[in-house]
Amino acid sequence: MSKKYESVIGLETHIELSTNTKMFCGCKLSFGEESNVHTCPVCLGHPGSLPVVNKKAIEYAIKIALAVNCKIREYTIFHRKNYFYPDQAKNYQISQYDLPLGVGGYLDVDMGDYVRRVGITRVHMEEDTGKLLHTGRTGRISESVASIVDFNRGGTPLIEIVTEPDIKSPEEAKEYLIRLRNLILYRGVSNCNMEEGSLRCDANISVKKVGEERIGTKTEIKNLNSFKFLQKGLQYEIERQTNLLESGGKVIQQTRHYDNNTNMTKVLRSKEEAHDYRYFPEPDLVPMHIESKVVDEVRCTIGELPAEKAERFEKEYNLPKYDSSFLSNDKKVARYFEDCCKLYSNAKNISNWIMGDFSALLNKEGIDINDSKIKPANLASMLKIIDGGKINSKIAKSVFEEMFKTGESPQVIIEKMGLEQISDGGLLEDIIEEIIKENPGTVKQYKNGKKKAIGFLIGRVMARTKGKANPKMVNEIMTKKLK
Repeated sequence: MSKKYESVIGLETHIELSTNTKMFCGCKLSFGEESNVHTCPVCLGHPGSLPVVNKKAIEYAIKIALAVNCKIREYTIFHRKNYFYPDQAKNYQISQYDLPLGVGGYLDVDMGDYVRRVGITRVHMEEDTGKLLHTGRTGRISESVASIVDFNRGGTPLIEIVTEPDIKSPEEAKEYLIRLRNLILYRGVSNCNMEEGSLRCDANISVKKVGEERIGTKTEIKNLNSFKFLQKGLQYEIERQTNLLESGGKVIQQTRHYDNNTNMTKVLRSKEEAHDYRYFPEPDLVPMHIESKVVDEVRCTIGELPAEKAERFEKEYNLPKYDSSFLSNDKKVARYFEDCCKLYSNAKNISNWIMGDFSALLNKEGIDINDSKIKPANLASMLKIIDGGKINSKIAKSVFEEMFKTGESPQVIIEKMGLEQISDGGLLEDIIEEIIKENPGTVKQYKNGKKKAIGFLIGRVMARTKGKANPKMVNEIMTKKLK
């Protein structure tokens, strides 16, 4: 990006709530079932059908609004947002307009060197639309020969969180969305599965000359369904708008789509304004009065949040800030860590394994820690075995990988694979004497002052024992023999 210009970014995040039924009817919520089996006259908008508000969805929405430090309105209403699209059976969407549930919040985003406070303009409730399934090789609407409408999703309780234009870079946008997702997962109100569409993000982006107050013409990138695509889509759009302005062109207000195959954004349509939707109060739903007592009751059900947990981990387990932040970002990881700590006292050792080898294997397999075959008891048991000198850290990696594949205990794997560490001093002395005799040149280098030469000799011992020798004992015996 040119140093003459800076970006201004605002995000609109849609989160499907994990209630049992839809927002305004009793239809079951389910993903991946046969098309159009969970529908009724209400969610399909049949004449004479009347919506009824899902109380649990209201409670979940309040939880989310409180999570981003919003003020909960005592008086709020639903509106009709009027537009035609094939996935919208009623030709209008029940949403909220000028009287949303939550207003005036914020979310602090820790970028390492600084903290960006992102203002939250509003948190409002609405119903989700149906889903268009585009037939063809890629599943994209532009390349399909036909589209199938599935209304199972239509009417799903949906929360939209709209930020102020406070985000300054694609990296900040990505970190904001990660932190928002973690916060909502802690609340237990949504699974936030981006692949299934439970969490979707639209980004409003414009560029302006550095120091200017007036924000430039914005474009909107729709349905960014991964952190990576959000960052890359914004990077491309910033570059596109900057190049346009520097060449004397003009940015046109548009809705665009990010194509991850070409790493480009493409025009979908000209951007609508609010008046294009002809909002008016939903005549079939009464206004809602949310008492402070209700808000307090919901607030009492909120447990420890990521930032609070991270602070506690630092103090209670004496962990570095980085470790505490990593472990507390994911509620499942945090619970796994604490379950291990109940069985093994060295919290830093547990943290190192979770952040290192364990995370690498989880990412490779694309699963979360709860789906792993390694249970806390087995990880704790392996760490105790390492401390007891039965295996060394190198062998432990092989044991851990086998635990990850099979779910077997470390004791069973060590015995089955014959991996127990050699800690027999007499046996190690014999092997070390052989290595010294076989490598007189390296021994001479060591005695002439090249102390690093001992590393080669120790390496030969480890190779001879297939990595099973106790490294500490080998180092001590080798040093003694050379002297």
